Amino acid sequence: MNWDALIKIRRDLHQIPELGFKEFKTQTYLLDYLKTLSPDRIEVKTWKTGIFVKIKGMNPKKTIGYRADIDGLPITEATGLEFQSLHQGQMHACGHDLHMTIALGLITYFVENPIDDHLLFIFQPAEEGPGGAEPMLNTDIMREWKPDMIIALHIAPEYPVGTIATREGLLFANTSELFIDLEGKGGHAAYPHQTNDMVVAACALVSQLQSVVSRNVDPLDSAVITIGKITGGTVQNIIAETARLEGTIRTLSVESMARVKERIEALVKGIEVGYQCKTSIDYGAMYHQVYNHEEIARDFIAFAEKKENIEVVVCNEAMTGEDFGYMLKEIPGIMFWLGVDSGYGLHHSRLNPDEEAIKTAVHLLSEYIQYKSK
Repeated sequence: MNWDALIKIRRDLHQIPELGFKEFKTQTYLLDYLKTLSPDRIEVKTWKTGIFVKIKGMNPKKTIGYRADIDGLPITEATGLEFQSLHQGQMHACGHDLHMTIALGLITYFVENPIDDHLLFIFQPAEEGPGGAEPMLNTDIMREWKPDMIIALHIAPEYPVGTIATREGLLFANTSELFIDLEGKGGHAAYPHQTNDMVVAACALVSQLQSVVSRNVDPLDSAVITIGKITGGTVQNIIAETARLEGTIRTLSVESMARVKERIEALVKGIEVGYQCKTSIDYGAMYHQVYNHEEIARDFIAFAEKKENIEVVVCNEAMTGEDFGYMLKEIPGIMFWLGVDSGYGLHHSRLNPDEEAIKTAVHLLSEYIQYKSK
C-alpha cells in the first residue's frame, strides 16, 4: 500500500469540503481515482452525489459492505494547515475526509488482492444533514447489490491512534433536529402593551424546555434537548414579531424520543395560549439509533483484540447521531470509533486528526474483511 499516496488523497479531500447533496467536487475526485483502478475488477454506479462501488469476488457466497460518508460541515476552518479548506465557511470537521480515504485504501487493496466474496463500498452524501443513508438504502442499486453485512467507522479525537472503541448493541443515540417558530405582534419598544413580544416568549419556552428531560424522562434512561441557536427581532428599539429556536433532541430509546416530542408539543401549545402567538414545529432530519449487531460486534472485538498495535476499548453509548443507523436497521453490521488523537473534538474548527490512523484502519479492516470472507 502506498501510504504517501493515501495521505495526499486525504489532504486533497480535506481542501474541498462540501455540504450535504452538494458534494460535486468530492464525487468527481472520488470517481477520477476509481478510474485509475482495474475496470474489470470493479463496477461503479452513482446516485445523486453518492457512489456505489462493487468489487467482484472470485468465488462469491455473500457480499460484505463498507460505508464512508463524504460531506463536510458549515464551519470556518481555523487549523492553519497548509492544506486547509479552500471552501470558505466549510470544513471537514467531522473526519469524513479520513473516512473516504480509508475506503479508497481498502478498495485499492482488494482490487489488487482479490478475495472470494463480493465487496460493496458506499460513499454516502449528506450524513451531517439532511441524511443520505436512508434514501441510498432505498435505491434500486442498493436492492440489487445489498450486502449481507456492513461495516463503518467514525474518527474519535479523544482516543490515541491505535485504539478502536465499540460495543455490542446501542452505540449512538436516536436523534432529531428541532426548529420552533413563534409569530406574535411587533411594534415600538415604547408601547409593549400593544404587542406580543416573541423574544420574551422564546426565552420562556427555552426555560420550560429544560424541564422535559429532568421531569418527563425516566432517570434511568437518558435524553438531551439542546437549543443551540435563537433568532428574533430586527433592531434594539422594535419589539420582535417573530423568533426562532433551533436545536437537537437525542435519546437512548425510541420510546423516550416519542415522549420528549410529546412534551415539547404540549409546552409549545402552552406558549401559544400564554403569549397569544402562532407557533410551528419542524423536526427536520431524524436519525435512527446506531445499534451494533451483537454477534458481529463480539466477533469484531475478539478479532481486533488479537492484533498487534491495536487497543480495543468497550465503550459506553454516546449521544452522537449517525444516519448509518438506518443501514444497521436493515443490514447486520457494526460501527466503531477510530482513535485519531486530536486536541480538539468533532465539529471543532481546529480538529486535526493524526493521519497515522488511516494506516491503522486500512490494516485492521483489510484483515478483518479477508477473515470474514473465509
